[in-house]
Amino acid sequence: MNISIIGTGYVGLVTGACFAEFGMTVTCMDTNPQRIHQLREGILPFYEPGLLELVKKNVQEHRLHFTASLQEAVDHALVIFIAVGTPSSEDGSADLSAVEHVAKGIGACMNGYKVIVTKSTVPVGTATRVREWIQAEQPMASRFDVVSNPEFLREGSALEDCLRPNRVVIGTDSPQAIAIMKDLYRPLYLIETPIVITTPQTAELIKYASNAFLATKISFINEIANLCEAVQADVQIVSKGMGLDNRIGSKFLHAGAGFGGSCFGKDTAALIYLGEIVNCPMHITRATTQTNDRQKQRMVEKIQLAVGSLSGKTIGFLGLSFKPNTNDLRDSPALEIAAALLAKGATVQAYDPEALDEACLSIPGIHPCEDAYQAAEGADALVLATEWNQFRHLDLRKIQSLMQNPTVVDLRNVYEPLTMQNMGFHYISVGRPTVGHPSASVSTPSSSPEFIELTPS
Repeated sequence: MNISIIGTGYVGLVTGACFAEFGMTVTCMDTNPQRIHQLREGILPFYEPGLLELVKKNVQEHRLHFTASLQEAVDHALVIFIAVGTPSSEDGSADLSAVEHVAKGIGACMNGYKVIVTKSTVPVGTATRVREWIQAEQPMASRFDVVSNPEFLREGSALEDCLRPNRVVIGTDSPQAIAIMKDLYRPLYLIETPIVITTPQTAELIKYASNAFLATKISFINEIANLCEAVQADVQIVSKGMGLDNRIGSKFLHAGAGFGGSCFGKDTAALIYLGEIVNCPMHITRATTQTNDRQKQRMVEKIQLAVGSLSGKTIGFLGLSFKPNTNDLRDSPALEIAAALLAKGATVQAYDPEALDEACLSIPGIHPCEDAYQAAEGADALVLATEWNQFRHLDLRKIQSLMQNPTVVDLRNVYEPLTMQNMGFHYISVGRPTVGHPSASVSTPSSSPEFIELTPS
């Protein structure tokens, strides 16, 4: 089967490469000719483990192609996926301008039956609007079907999620489109992947409800972590005890600096907006976003309490991407926290395995380091902000010898408090008792620091 993917961003490129791996002939289209040229040369616009190898393999085997021509993409495919961005508008609603532009372009190019699949995360009712946009631009009436097929990709694990998904959701009212989509996903039948067939409206809402629920689990355990600190409990044991209950599960119960990335913030905002429009307030989802915002502020406060006044202090900073195994800085808690430290007068010397260059462009005040040890050199505190595997097995004796003061603020609970205490560190984590003693030069600040909101440019 020939398919086309419109948009070569994160979702589009991963989806195209995986369908090519399934044996389909895939054309990935983007309006940016430079990106298309780079993709043909084997240069990816972002980092995702294993994706470069998968793209190169399927290009060499002539199953994966790239073009800047929408007409070519439409002509060569029976199934056309729309995989473009739907960023938040100022009011929290999803900006569908890119989806509208693509849908109208497809309509203008169409000359026969097609299945148009929305892969982008879109609000309820978008399938109907896509149909209207296509029909309005058709030079002559051609039959087509519209399908909602939301993606559930985790950055850093996207290939696993695409090749071996938990479920596939297909939303359409057309029996013919259902048959075509089932055939498209037939390789997953061997691993018995559940296929959910439903209406477009339900499929669209499944994606928003899923992301809002996961974001809620993160905010909930972060609130419990804050309570643990107040009552001298250990949030890791609390979350383990909770997660052993099959009704709850252990995933997304890891306390930390809060959620970030391109999905959770955007999708919770869109769900809140939808609730307002239909007069069904989403109180829990709103509380989730508020808790997440407060959590980032608490992390800044932790760091300041660890070192005293931030003015003139040197902070070593490990990790800037919003999660490990990606270079994505969108809504990264780590980047926002680093920006807040800079705004309070600290020097931030940072290292990230993949996102360092882009982070330094976003926030010029960050001093880039070659590795974790250079970041620790001369630091009054070392902040572990993103839990890359490279940071899980550091030479702690070397770290200690390089620092001005042996203070570690672990915002991802990577290390064990007892181990850090025995090594002589002043160790602060999230939802667990602080151990060790601060330097005599550290004085408690007279007031809590004001959190600086910053959106990377």
